[in-house]
Amino acid sequence: MTQAPRITTMLWFDSEAEEAARYYVSIFPNSSVGRTARYSKVGHEHHGRPDGSVMTVAFTLDGRNFVALNGGPQFTFNESISLVVNCATQAEIDHYWEKLGAGGDPKAQMCGWLKDRFGVSWQVVPAGMDEIMGGDPARAGRAMTALMKMKKPDIAALRNA
Repeated sequence: MTQAPRITTMLWFDSEAEEAARYYVSIFPNSSVGRTARYSKVGHEHHGRPDGSVMTVAFTLDGRNFVALNGGPQFTFNESISLVVNCATQAEIDHYWEKLGAGGDPKAQMCGWLKDRFGVSWQVVPAGMDEIMGGDPARAGRAMTALMKMKKPDIAALRNA
């Protein structure tokens, strides 16, 4: 029997858990959809979900474990929690920005942040942002000024700031 990781991120959806898990898995390498659990008649008075409908979907994104839950409309995502994608190249930034942002809220795009079509907030950022923003305060200030004008990060512009 495989032991579950100590910490797994749980994402609460209204009814799109399976669709979201499959979508995210299609974007990231080293990813897969795992076990799906379904609602039953037991507890129907609490969950109100049809017997046999998807309750949870376990999935892995680039080696990290997640579970998507169809919990209903009571809770929605907001920007207080985001998933960070560190990208080594501009091509990676472009790829994840395009895929994760497709169908999302274009007004929620700023400084590498975006909101996907399910309402989940992501930060698509260059790996080594701590180097760019750390060290010399004048350089960090110039980089922050440049970043504040961007939606999708431009690695060359940030490094040249």
